[in-house]
Amino acid sequence: MAEVHEDLIQIKKYELLGELPDPFVFDDGTRMTSAEDWSRRRAEIYKTAIELQYGTMPPEPEFLTVEPMYLGGAGVPNSYRITTGRKECPINFNMYIFKADTKEPAPAVISGDMCFKYGFDREYVNTFLDNGINLVLFNRTELAPDIAGYNIAKLRKNSGEAKLAREILDGLESGSCLGQVKRAYPDYTFGAVGAWAWGYSRCVDALELLGNVDMGMIAFTGHSRGAKTAALAGALDERAAIVNPNATCSGAYSGYRINIEAKTESGEIKESEPLSNIFYHFPAWLGAGMREYIGREDELPFDSHYLKAMVAPRVLFVSEAASDIMANPVGSYQTTEAAGEIFRALGCEDKLIWYFRSGIHSQTVEDVEQLVNVIRHVKYGEALNDKFFKLPFKAPEPAYRWKCPY
Repeated sequence: MAEVHEDLIQIKKYELLGELPDPFVFDDGTRMTSAEDWSRRRAEIYKTAIELQYGTMPPEPEFLTVEPMYLGGAGVPNSYRITTGRKECPINFNMYIFKADTKEPAPAVISGDMCFKYGFDREYVNTFLDNGINLVLFNRTELAPDIAGYNIAKLRKNSGEAKLAREILDGLESGSCLGQVKRAYPDYTFGAVGAWAWGYSRCVDALELLGNVDMGMIAFTGHSRGAKTAALAGALDERAAIVNPNATCSGAYSGYRINIEAKTESGEIKESEPLSNIFYHFPAWLGAGMREYIGREDELPFDSHYLKAMVAPRVLFVSEAASDIMANPVGSYQTTEAAGEIFRALGCEDKLIWYFRSGIHSQTVEDVEQLVNVIRHVKYGEALNDKFFKLPFKAPEPAYRWKCPY
């Protein structure tokens, strides 16, 4: 891959719809005056960055059990069946642990992307295991389906599946989240991303019961729609010491008020993903209230830096790809810089880490290597390598004028 430098991609169009809102201002108009104010301000931010963006979240489960299904030892997928939720409406899904060959409890990375190819890629898995890190995988689509309009079109081609296609499409067009978690908690307004994020926390619950990992060094990761999920799960569950969403695109870390058009490393001209794209293809992903802001994103009472700031004072590692223009690398950078003001206000500026690699939309072995570097940096004090904190484009002016007020 090419070395990252400020001329790797060229920004052809940069549109800032409005200044990023000030996270230090309370709802009553006053401003934070010390780090002690953050818990109160964070509770206010929750109402928009979480409940407006993703809906009201499913609650803690009434119970949780873990049943071993296959135990093969180190390096292979040890499988467990998690049963949880409400006793009247239990939820079941599988969790897989690839165990590192270590004598002591090892750090663990949790990803809900078992539905993607990465969970089956040996090099991807071994990058964790060879560095003394457990990899915990689950398939988030067991909790809520991940179906788009173009998937429905394929179903319709088979007459035997036409009725099923109609039922699914009716649910998606209404913006309703489908699946096990929604059936258990129908009175909550969460979308599919909220249901998937709930699964991360249930995996942490299961790991606590099993007692075979370093519970002080849990990391959440995921890619694309899985990255949206990891971002939300990391904001909600403070047991995640490290939160690493990889290329979230719109609907999490890319920034709603910033649009770009850019020339990629291969010479293609591409545009960043707008909010409207999510509701066109995947209307059940986010909270229904976000639909009202399509075309007026500048009126949103929050932006992506609010969600990022909710991880502080824990470690946030934002990873992006230079030519992944749909994921809006400029918007991600701008909102990461804005979130940095909160990290600075809490005295943990060193806990905000970011990097760009050359290439397109994917979670590559290089991305995993960088996450491993962050984990070993936090746990063992190993130095960060020289790939961090390098921009693949010329930095624009900050999208905000406010600063840490103290």
